[in-house]
Amino acid sequence: MENVRELFQIMTRRFGFLNKNCCSAGGLDISLVQSHIIYEIDHQHKPSIQQVADALGTDITTFSRQVQSLIKMNLVKKVPDPVDRRVYNLSLTAEGKYVAATIDQQMSAYLGEVFSHMNEFEKETVIRSIKLLNEAMAKSSQCCTTPLG
Repeated sequence: MENVRELFQIMTRRFGFLNKNCCSAGGLDISLVQSHIIYEIDHQHKPSIQQVADALGTDITTFSRQVQSLIKMNLVKKVPDPVDRRVYNLSLTAEGKYVAATIDQQMSAYLGEVFSHMNEFEKETVIRSIKLLNEAMAKSSQCCTTPLG
């Protein structure tokens, strides 16, 4: 039996998840966590801070610090919700939208290059397998937490 953990370790390393900065966009170095926050804000309609933190499975304190750094970089805007003033909604600034598009383009190019080494059947098999894995992980009782922690 193959060492499954080793397979995930290698994939994580090759995907660059261990890099402090995942990408550069608009002259800014964006961390992996920041890129995930930008992605979520971009793909939800004016989400609250709590909604994005929940989507990323992170605690609100750590998350708030990351959001503050993105606000200082002028990539994210935080505005009180018009209905409930205690809640803050997040949106991307024009620069934030540019950075989101740049990261998206970089990731698409990277994945396109990776998949270029596979035939169509292999590519579809990998994508279908990743979907299956994501669904199984969502059903796991340990979902969104670090194992044994």
